[in-house]
Amino acid sequence: MSPNHMPPISASAHDILQSYSDELEMIEPDESETAQAIADAMLSISRKTYKHSGHATRSVHAKSHGIVRAEFEVLGDLSPALAQGLFAKAGRYQSIIRFSTIPGDILHDSVSTPRGMAIKVLDVEGERLDNGRPSTSQDFVLVNGKQFSTSNPKAFLRSLKMIALTTDRVEALKIAASKIFRRIETAIEAGGGESGLLKSLGGHPPTHILGESYFSQLPLRYGDYVAKFSVVPASEALTALVGRQVDIDDDYDGLRHAVSDFFAQNDAVWEVRVQLCSDVGEMPIEDATAVWDESISPFVTVARIAAQAQPSWQAPETQALNDSLGFSPWDGLAAHRPLGSIMRMRQLAYQKTQAFRSERNPLPVEEPSIDDAGPADSVVGNAWR
Repeated sequence: MSPNHMPPISASAHDILQSYSDELEMIEPDESETAQAIADAMLSISRKTYKHSGHATRSVHAKSHGIVRAEFEVLGDLSPALAQGLFAKAGRYQSIIRFSTIPGDILHDSVSTPRGMAIKVLDVEGERLDNGRPSTSQDFVLVNGKQFSTSNPKAFLRSLKMIALTTDRVEALKIAASKIFRRIETAIEAGGGESGLLKSLGGHPPTHILGESYFSQLPLRYGDYVAKFSVVPASEALTALVGRQVDIDDDYDGLRHAVSDFFAQNDAVWEVRVQLCSDVGEMPIEDATAVWDESISPFVTVARIAAQAQPSWQAPETQALNDSLGFSPWDGLAAHRPLGSIMRMRQLAYQKTQAFRSERNPLPVEEPSIDDAGPADSVVGNAWR
């Protein structure tokens, strides 16, 4: 058990939790227009990078630093409040994990930006969301920060348009700016602060991508309730990487090499945690920048992810898998429906950008098979140390 393992919520705790209902969301009258504008802005990023490279990449989180096969274990004996949706009963699922950084263009790793972790849990049973293509997966799309960058879709659209203007341009300037922003961010964090804006612009400290904790940032339905998700390092080999810096200034693919070096020798375990909403007044659904108070509702462990030592990047096989994989918070069970305005905007944008990749690359974005996730043997015992 990790030192940060949270105690389970008692069976009676559900009496003070916010029940899910469709009325929790507040739909703006012009959301369909905003959703289309956001999808167009994201497509403009993909079109620009495709024009320059001849290869269609993601409009965000374009650079992959590793893909690993893992086992997703839902814990048994969860309280009624926690035993919801995918987590309603104990079970083991094969899964695929992709590590990335946020820009839509492929940059030198010295442009240090927030890190991403996307998880695809395979062969999940239950009523599904309409994601525009056949699927039996449950996806979790996570970033190593608790707070989304903008509070609402219109602000997000403005930031996307600014990002699109600089996509695939002046990489040397971005590298130089990143070094300056990293120094400023280091000084801010030394004083106990943090700047999400500086990190997004390239000022993220050059920390090991496997030592990070990852967050959904935005809420999802959790069966009868509402929750945010996090995934945190649990095994000793991973917790040893928390805060550890890696050399990215002299290595174009420094993060990818760091991930490969780790998985060449180590197994890994993460804990999957949920933070249940107790009051939408205190824990709002629509404000994407809201950080829910953990003193009111702490993150509680509901599952573990375990990955054995393995090659995390083998060209061209991993590149082919990277092209064919598509992650979306809307690829999953109805019991885990994404909530809030930014999540609603993501549905069309992810569908459009995945279709763009499918139409232009030799391999379309499609549902992976169980074989893509490797053998079904349990790996939790091997990695839990």
